[in-house]
Amino acid sequence: MLLSLPALHLQTSEHHPLFQLPHGRLGPWCSPTGSPAPLSCETGCGEGTWILVCRLLVPTQVSLLSMEEDIDTRKINNSFLRDHSYATEADIISTVEFNHTGELLATGDKGGRVVIFQREQESKNQVHRRGEYNVYSTFQSHEPEFDYLKSLEIEEKINKIRWLPQQNAAYFLLSTNDKTVKLWKVSERDKRPEGYNLKDEEGRLRDPATITTLRVPVLRPMDLMVEATPRRVFANAHTYHINSISVNSDYETYMSADDLRINLWNFEITNQSFNIVDIKPANMEELTEVITAAEFHPHHCNTFVYSSSKGTIRLCDMRASALCDRHTKFFEEPEDPSNRSFFSEIISSISDVKFSHSGRCIMTRDYLTVKVWDLNMENRPVETYQVHDYLRSKLCSLYENDCIFDKFECVWNGSDSVIMTGSYNNFFRMFDRNTKRDVTLEASRENSKPRAILKPRKVCVGGKRRKDEISVDSLDFSKKILHTAWHPSENIIAVAATNNLYIFQDKETIGIEVHGVQPSHIPSSKKLLSNPFRVTEVVHLLEVIDAGDIFNKLLSSVPLLSCLITKSAQFSTFPIDFSMKLALWPQSK
Repeated sequence: MLLSLPALHLQTSEHHPLFQLPHGRLGPWCSPTGSPAPLSCETGCGEGTWILVCRLLVPTQVSLLSMEEDIDTRKINNSFLRDHSYATEADIISTVEFNHTGELLATGDKGGRVVIFQREQESKNQVHRRGEYNVYSTFQSHEPEFDYLKSLEIEEKINKIRWLPQQNAAYFLLSTNDKTVKLWKVSERDKRPEGYNLKDEEGRLRDPATITTLRVPVLRPMDLMVEATPRRVFANAHTYHINSISVNSDYETYMSADDLRINLWNFEITNQSFNIVDIKPANMEELTEVITAAEFHPHHCNTFVYSSSKGTIRLCDMRASALCDRHTKFFEEPEDPSNRSFFSEIISSISDVKFSHSGRCIMTRDYLTVKVWDLNMENRPVETYQVHDYLRSKLCSLYENDCIFDKFECVWNGSDSVIMTGSYNNFFRMFDRNTKRDVTLEASRENSKPRAILKPRKVCVGGKRRKDEISVDSLDFSKKILHTAWHPSENIIAVAATNNLYIFQDKETIGIEVHGVQPSHIPSSKKLLSNPFRVTEVVHLLEVIDAGDIFNKLLSSVPLLSCLITKSAQFSTFPIDFSMKLALWPQSK
């Protein structure tokens, strides 16, 4: 069952960071009242063929056996099986992140939930299934809160997820909402202790008088259980909304950034942080810019970068001063007076900043472009890529419907040779830095049929258009791709389109048969991405149902129409043929 939901737009005051500040500080575009008026360097994106590995829908409900929550016994409404528009704002994906090996993929949504997908192990008998991701763990990371001192509602939305490098059998990740950062441990358990002396098999205390022999507890095999437990909670350090978190290369510290401040944390200390950047002026009426994104250097633990709403980037060195209010390098592109307009300051605001894997370059994303900066050249970017320049004539209408305040992310591929970012109409763009070629692709349920061909899309600006082109006036601005992720070492990408998660993989690298030819090697840059994308399989994962009464009630109340179930350890206690695939999605509270 395929579901889609147009992205919901908040008011302008909730979109642009300047409007999130106290005292109603306004930008120059507002009225006085505050109303808004590792692959080889040859790997490229110019050519090639990719496939859609799977398309996933985020779960509506999360069961936490590891968190010892009570099983939900409410009545389940199955009307969603017939309603393809069934979805809520809480289901909209708000962040996507691969771990350092690419074996795990984490997503967060506006409902405060984190869903982790694990890559299937490669099978010699089923080579075409390599690259698929199945649900590994789900848990509720954040709950809605209310600050009674400030009369402020704190949303549960997951703003960012960052993985820590794996040091043992467990996985660790950071997740944050607007105010609180949490460190989570995700671990597996396949054994349970039995044979206690003071407790019976059901956990009740035994009468000491009945204990006549001494038993040695033993570990018995059990069905695999994935547990997510919070290990640290970092709270009460941010007055404004957290927009970024970044793990340092020393793996002992991380930083969190809000609109006006950046704090440095130690993973072992939750009650104290060090303020390393503070741009809050003594008089808030003098505020002209806010922090929009921040990230640590991938190799130098003393260096970090942060961007602002004025389109500037500052590189700071913590060795120079404990408080890095004075930057080491300042990156800014001079504005062309001929392009100056009413919306110039809004569209120049940087929504995302990323270091390259090599640490030599910085990539920034503003509303219309992606720019690549060399750390040794501050006066202008070395590369500028137009993402959707055809929208320049539509800025007025985009301002009226608040789309102009959308915050798009950008990512590098493993070799820093390709850049990817999202756009409207569920389009996403790839730019090859070596060949200067680019491609526009669409993630949509209409094109997600098995073996369907996903051809590159083109947007027509003029009046006449070809059959395979789409007019600018036909673009759906409610469908947008804000969050993307790229596998750290392979051509696998994850694209979040509202409540849908699409996973694409380069077809040439997975060994499936193409036109009777069995590729045996990774293709050169001349063969990448020129051919259309081919969809090999669509997997609909709407919910991971834990063992218990929920599943029994679900089976008794939901007619098994064309349901499909995905194999998962949570289902292993039920006598179900796993060659089937079942997609079940109970309603929200």
